[in-house]
Amino acid sequence: MLSALALALPSFTASANPASPFQFSVIGHSFKSGADEAPLRQAIASASQQAPAFIVATGIKSSSEPCSDHLYAQRRALFNDSSVPLVLSLAGSDWSACQNSAGRSAAIERLNRVRELFYGDAESLGQRHLTLTRQSGTAKFRSYAENAHWQVGKVLFATINLPANNNHYRAEAGRNSEYEDRLVANRAWLNRLFSLAQRQKLQGLVLFSDGAVTAPEAGLLSLLPSFRNKQDGFAEPRRQIHTLAEKFKGQVLLIDAQGSNGGETVINWRGNVGYLSLATAWTEIGVSAANTTLFNVRASSADVTP
Repeated sequence: MLSALALALPSFTASANPASPFQFSVIGHSFKSGADEAPLRQAIASASQQAPAFIVATGIKSSSEPCSDHLYAQRRALFNDSSVPLVLSLAGSDWSACQNSAGRSAAIERLNRVRELFYGDAESLGQRHLTLTRQSGTAKFRSYAENAHWQVGKVLFATINLPANNNHYRAEAGRNSEYEDRLVANRAWLNRLFSLAQRQKLQGLVLFSDGAVTAPEAGLLSLLPSFRNKQDGFAEPRRQIHTLAEKFKGQVLLIDAQGSNGGETVINWRGNVGYLSLATAWTEIGVSAANTTLFNVRASSADVTP
Protein backbone atom coordinates (compact mmCIF):
# COMPACT_ATOMS: atom_id res chain seq x y z
CA MET A 1 0.00 0.00 0.00
CA LEU A 2 1.30 3.46 -0.89
CA SER A 3 2.07 5.93 1.85
CA ALA A 4 0.14 9.19 2.24
CA LEU A 5 3.16 11.02 0.85
CA ALA A 6 3.29 8.78 -2.20
CA LEU A 7 -0.41 9.31 -2.84
CA ALA A 8 0.14 13.05 -2.72
CA LEU A 9 2.88 12.97 -5.33
CA PRO A 10 1.71 14.05 -8.80
CA SER A 11 2.33 12.21 -12.00
CA PHE A 12 5.56 13.29 -13.68
CA THR A 13 5.27 15.77 -16.49
CA ALA A 14 7.96 17.21 -18.73
CA SER A 15 9.47 20.55 -17.80
CA ALA A 16 7.59 23.60 -19.01
CA ASN A 17 10.91 24.80 -20.43
CA PRO A 18 12.04 22.24 -23.03
CA ALA A 19 15.57 23.65 -22.88
CA SER A 20 15.97 22.94 -19.15
CA PRO A 21 18.68 20.37 -18.39
CA PHE A 22 17.61 17.16 -16.65
CA GLN A 23 18.93 13.71 -15.90
CA PHE A 24 17.63 10.16 -16.03
CA SER A 25 18.97 6.90 -14.60
CA VAL A 26 19.33 3.43 -16.08
CA ILE A 27 19.79 0.29 -14.01
CA GLY A 28 21.87 -2.35 -15.76
CA HIS A 29 20.63 -5.92 -15.59
CA SER A 30 21.14 -6.60 -11.88
CA PHE A 31 20.72 -10.39 -11.99
CA LYS A 32 23.74 -11.52 -13.99
CA SER A 33 25.57 -12.84 -10.95
CA GLY A 34 22.64 -14.57 -9.29
CA ALA A 35 19.03 -14.49 -8.22
CA ASP A 36 19.45 -12.09 -5.28
CA GLU A 37 17.21 -9.06 -5.84
CA ALA A 38 19.08 -6.97 -3.26
CA PRO A 39 21.31 -5.30 -5.92
CA LEU A 40 18.22 -4.24 -7.85
CA ARG A 41 16.51 -2.89 -4.75
CA GLN A 42 19.65 -0.97 -3.75
CA ALA A 43 20.14 0.37 -7.28
CA ILE A 44 16.60 1.77 -7.37
CA ALA A 45 17.05 3.42 -3.97
CA SER A 46 20.45 4.89 -4.83
CA ALA A 47 19.44 6.13 -8.27
CA SER A 48 16.30 7.72 -6.82
CA GLN A 49 18.38 9.83 -4.43
CA GLN A 50 19.85 11.69 -7.41
CA ALA A 51 16.36 13.01 -8.34
CA PRO A 52 16.23 11.75 -11.94
CA ALA A 53 13.26 12.53 -14.18
CA PHE A 54 12.72 8.76 -14.44
CA ILE A 55 14.49 5.42 -14.07
CA VAL A 56 14.68 2.66 -16.68
CA ALA A 57 15.21 -0.86 -15.31
CA THR A 58 16.64 -3.36 -17.80
CA GLY A 59 14.97 -6.61 -16.89
CA ILE A 60 12.85 -8.45 -14.34
CA LYS A 61 14.85 -11.59 -13.49
CA SER A 62 17.88 -13.73 -14.15
CA SER A 63 17.80 -16.71 -16.49
CA SER A 64 18.36 -19.01 -13.49
CA GLU A 65 15.22 -17.82 -11.69
CA PRO A 66 11.82 -19.40 -12.34
CA CYS A 67 9.53 -17.83 -14.93
CA SER A 68 6.68 -17.90 -12.45
CA ASP A 69 3.75 -15.57 -11.92
CA HIS A 70 4.78 -15.39 -8.26
CA LEU A 71 8.23 -14.05 -9.09
CA TYR A 72 6.87 -11.62 -11.68
CA ALA A 73 4.39 -10.26 -9.12
CA GLN A 74 7.15 -9.93 -6.54
CA ARG A 75 9.33 -7.89 -8.90
CA ARG A 76 6.39 -5.75 -9.99
CA ALA A 77 5.81 -4.81 -6.36
CA LEU A 78 9.50 -3.96 -6.01
CA PHE A 79 9.38 -1.68 -9.07
CA ASN A 80 6.23 0.00 -7.79
CA ASP A 81 8.04 0.90 -4.57
CA SER A 82 10.24 3.29 -6.55
CA SER A 83 9.63 6.92 -5.56
CA VAL A 84 10.62 7.91 -9.11
CA PRO A 85 8.67 6.91 -12.25
CA LEU A 86 10.15 3.61 -13.42
CA VAL A 87 9.95 2.17 -16.94
CA LEU A 88 10.69 -1.51 -17.51
CA SER A 89 12.72 -2.50 -20.56
CA LEU A 90 12.45 -6.27 -21.12
CA ALA A 91 15.46 -8.60 -21.05
CA GLY A 92 15.75 -11.93 -22.82
CA SER A 93 16.00 -13.69 -19.44
CA ASP A 94 12.50 -12.39 -18.61
CA TRP A 95 10.80 -14.46 -21.31
CA SER A 96 12.81 -15.82 -24.25
CA ALA A 97 14.85 -18.23 -22.10
CA CYS A 98 11.80 -19.64 -20.27
CA GLN A 99 10.93 -23.34 -20.47
CA ASN A 100 7.97 -25.40 -19.34
CA SER A 101 8.09 -28.48 -17.10
CA ALA A 102 8.83 -30.65 -20.13
CA GLY A 103 11.91 -28.60 -20.99
CA ARG A 104 10.32 -27.01 -24.04
CA SER A 105 10.30 -23.32 -24.81
CA ALA A 106 7.59 -21.34 -23.03
CA ALA A 107 8.82 -18.05 -24.44
CA ILE A 108 5.66 -16.89 -26.20
CA GLU A 109 3.32 -17.82 -23.36
CA ARG A 110 5.56 -16.13 -20.78
CA LEU A 111 6.00 -13.02 -22.94
CA ASN A 112 2.24 -12.64 -23.15
CA ARG A 113 1.97 -13.07 -19.37
CA VAL A 114 4.66 -10.43 -18.74
CA ARG A 115 2.75 -8.08 -21.01
CA GLU A 116 -0.41 -8.59 -18.94
CA LEU A 117 1.35 -8.04 -15.61
CA PHE A 118 3.69 -5.15 -16.42
CA TYR A 119 2.21 -3.31 -19.40
CA GLY A 120 -1.51 -3.24 -18.74
CA ASP A 121 -2.00 0.52 -18.98
CA ALA A 122 -0.43 3.68 -20.40
CA GLU A 123 1.63 4.51 -17.33
CA SER A 124 5.02 3.68 -15.91
CA LEU A 125 5.56 1.78 -12.70
CA GLY A 126 6.53 3.53 -9.48
CA GLN A 127 4.76 5.65 -6.88
CA ARG A 128 4.66 8.53 -9.35
CA HIS A 129 3.58 7.75 -12.89
CA LEU A 130 5.00 8.77 -16.21
CA THR A 131 2.50 8.77 -19.08
CA LEU A 132 3.59 6.42 -21.87
CA THR A 133 2.47 5.81 -25.43
CA ARG A 134 2.49 2.10 -26.20
CA GLN A 135 2.70 0.45 -29.60
CA SER A 136 -0.26 -1.67 -28.52
CA GLY A 137 -2.40 1.44 -28.97
CA THR A 138 -2.24 0.67 -32.70
CA ALA A 139 -4.69 -2.09 -33.60
CA LYS A 140 -2.28 -3.90 -35.92
CA PHE A 141 0.31 -4.21 -33.13
CA ARG A 142 -1.94 -4.52 -30.09
CA SER A 143 0.25 -7.29 -28.62
CA TYR A 144 3.40 -5.18 -28.40
CA ALA A 145 2.72 -3.24 -25.21
CA GLU A 146 6.35 -3.52 -24.10
CA ASN A 147 7.35 -1.04 -26.81
CA ALA A 148 6.64 2.39 -25.35
CA HIS A 149 7.74 5.98 -25.84
CA TRP A 150 7.62 9.17 -23.80
CA GLN A 151 9.07 12.65 -24.13
CA VAL A 152 10.94 14.96 -21.76
CA GLY A 153 11.90 18.36 -23.06
CA LYS A 154 13.17 18.03 -26.62
CA VAL A 155 14.14 14.36 -26.28
CA LEU A 156 12.10 11.27 -27.18
CA PHE A 157 12.71 8.11 -25.15
CA ALA A 158 11.58 4.62 -26.16
CA THR A 159 11.90 0.94 -25.31
CA ILE A 160 12.10 -1.79 -27.94
CA ASN A 161 11.96 -5.56 -27.41
CA LEU A 162 15.30 -6.87 -28.71
CA PRO A 163 16.35 -9.75 -26.39
CA ALA A 164 20.06 -10.36 -26.03
CA ASN A 165 20.00 -14.02 -27.10
CA ASN A 166 20.38 -13.13 -30.81
CA ASN A 167 16.97 -11.43 -30.78
CA HIS A 168 15.31 -14.81 -30.08
CA TYR A 169 16.16 -16.15 -33.52
CA ARG A 170 15.80 -19.94 -33.32
CA ALA A 171 17.78 -21.72 -36.01
CA GLU A 172 16.21 -25.10 -35.23
CA ALA A 173 12.62 -23.91 -35.17
CA GLY A 174 11.82 -23.74 -38.85
CA ARG A 175 9.75 -20.64 -39.44
CA ASN A 176 10.49 -18.28 -36.55
CA SER A 177 7.00 -16.91 -36.19
CA GLU A 178 7.62 -14.93 -32.98
CA TYR A 179 10.90 -13.52 -34.27
CA GLU A 180 9.50 -12.66 -37.69
CA ASP A 181 6.31 -11.09 -36.36
CA ARG A 182 8.30 -9.00 -33.90
CA LEU A 183 10.62 -7.87 -36.72
CA VAL A 184 7.57 -6.43 -38.46
CA ALA A 185 6.34 -4.73 -35.30
CA ASN A 186 9.78 -3.33 -34.46
CA ARG A 187 10.24 -2.08 -38.02
CA ALA A 188 7.00 -0.12 -37.76
CA TRP A 189 7.93 1.07 -34.27
CA LEU A 190 11.31 2.45 -35.34
CA ASN A 191 9.78 4.23 -38.33
CA ARG A 192 7.20 5.76 -36.01
CA LEU A 193 9.80 6.94 -33.48
CA PHE A 194 12.09 8.61 -35.99
CA SER A 195 9.13 10.13 -37.83
CA LEU A 196 7.84 11.62 -34.57
CA ALA A 197 11.27 12.96 -33.64
CA GLN A 198 11.69 14.51 -37.10
CA ARG A 199 8.20 16.00 -37.20
CA GLN A 200 8.57 17.65 -33.79
CA LYS A 201 12.15 18.73 -34.56
CA LEU A 202 13.46 17.05 -31.43
CA GLN A 203 17.10 17.23 -30.47
CA GLY A 204 17.51 13.63 -29.40
CA LEU A 205 16.17 10.09 -29.45
CA VAL A 206 17.11 7.51 -26.80
CA LEU A 207 16.39 3.83 -27.43
CA PHE A 208 16.58 1.20 -24.65
CA SER A 209 17.04 -2.48 -25.52
CA ASP A 210 18.40 -5.65 -23.95
CA GLY A 211 20.53 -6.73 -26.89
CA ALA A 212 23.33 -4.52 -28.19
CA VAL A 213 22.61 -2.97 -31.59
CA THR A 214 26.26 -2.37 -32.37
CA ALA A 215 27.83 -0.21 -35.07
CA PRO A 216 27.41 -1.47 -38.66
CA GLU A 217 31.10 -2.41 -38.84
CA ALA A 218 30.42 -5.24 -36.39
CA GLY A 219 28.47 -6.94 -39.15
CA LEU A 220 31.75 -7.57 -40.96
CA LEU A 221 32.28 -10.45 -38.54
CA SER A 222 29.69 -12.37 -40.51
CA LEU A 223 32.17 -12.58 -43.38
CA LEU A 224 34.54 -14.73 -41.31
CA PRO A 225 34.27 -18.52 -41.73
CA SER A 226 33.18 -19.07 -38.11
CA PHE A 227 30.26 -16.64 -38.51
CA ARG A 228 29.23 -17.55 -42.07
CA ASN A 229 26.51 -19.99 -41.02
CA LYS A 230 25.15 -17.97 -38.10
CA GLN A 231 22.05 -15.87 -38.60
CA ASP A 232 22.46 -12.39 -37.12
CA GLY A 233 19.16 -11.71 -35.39
CA PHE A 234 19.99 -8.02 -35.04
CA ALA A 235 20.92 -7.37 -38.67
CA GLU A 236 17.63 -5.79 -39.75
CA PRO A 237 17.04 -3.48 -36.76
CA ARG A 238 20.71 -2.44 -36.89
CA ARG A 239 20.48 -1.45 -40.55
CA GLN A 240 17.18 0.33 -40.03
CA ILE A 241 18.32 2.32 -37.00
CA HIS A 242 21.43 3.58 -38.73
CA THR A 243 19.62 4.36 -41.98
CA LEU A 244 17.04 6.40 -40.08
CA ALA A 245 19.70 8.04 -37.90
CA GLU A 246 21.51 9.33 -40.98
CA LYS A 247 18.40 11.35 -41.88
CA PHE A 248 17.82 12.63 -38.34
CA LYS A 249 19.33 16.02 -37.47
CA GLY A 250 19.51 15.28 -33.76
CA GLN A 251 21.52 12.80 -31.72
CA VAL A 252 20.58 9.14 -31.21
CA LEU A 253 21.62 7.27 -28.08
CA LEU A 254 21.38 3.45 -28.02
CA ILE A 255 21.45 1.98 -24.50
CA ASP A 256 21.74 -1.78 -23.97
CA ALA A 257 22.26 -4.04 -20.95
CA GLN A 258 25.24 -6.06 -22.20
CA GLY A 259 28.14 -4.14 -20.65
CA SER A 260 30.84 -5.69 -18.49
CA ASN A 261 31.78 -4.64 -14.98
CA GLY A 262 35.25 -3.61 -16.07
CA GLY A 263 36.30 -0.29 -17.53
CA GLU A 264 34.81 3.18 -17.55
CA THR A 265 31.17 3.75 -18.44
CA VAL A 266 31.29 5.99 -21.50
CA ILE A 267 29.20 6.79 -24.55
CA ASN A 268 30.98 5.83 -27.76
CA TRP A 269 29.95 8.09 -30.63
CA ARG A 270 29.90 7.29 -34.34
CA GLY A 271 28.62 10.40 -36.05
CA ASN A 272 25.30 11.30 -34.43
CA VAL A 273 24.79 7.81 -32.95
CA GLY A 274 26.04 7.05 -29.44
CA TYR A 275 26.42 3.58 -27.90
CA LEU A 276 26.18 2.98 -24.17
CA SER A 277 26.42 -0.60 -22.88
CA LEU A 278 25.67 -0.95 -19.17
CA ALA A 279 26.51 -3.62 -16.61
CA THR A 280 24.77 -4.19 -13.28
CA ALA A 281 25.43 -0.71 -11.91
CA TRP A 282 23.01 2.17 -12.13
CA THR A 283 24.11 5.03 -14.33
CA GLU A 284 22.92 8.63 -14.42
CA ILE A 285 22.86 10.40 -17.78
CA GLY A 286 22.56 14.15 -18.06
CA VAL A 287 20.70 15.87 -20.89
CA SER A 288 21.54 19.47 -21.74
CA ALA A 289 20.56 21.29 -24.92
CA ALA A 290 23.29 23.85 -24.21
CA ASN A 291 26.06 21.28 -24.80
CA THR A 292 27.40 20.20 -28.17
CA THR A 293 26.95 16.62 -27.00
CA LEU A 294 23.37 16.37 -25.80
CA PHE A 295 23.96 13.32 -23.57
CA ASN A 296 26.68 12.84 -20.99
CA VAL A 297 27.30 10.18 -18.36
CA ARG A 298 27.18 12.06 -15.06
CA ALA A 299 27.50 9.38 -12.39
CA SER A 300 27.28 5.69 -11.67
CA SER A 301 26.96 3.56 -8.56
CA ALA A 302 30.75 3.57 -8.35
CA ASP A 303 30.84 7.37 -8.12
CA VAL A 304 28.09 8.17 -5.63
CA THR A 305 27.69 6.84 -2.12
CA PRO A 306 24.02 6.23 -1.17
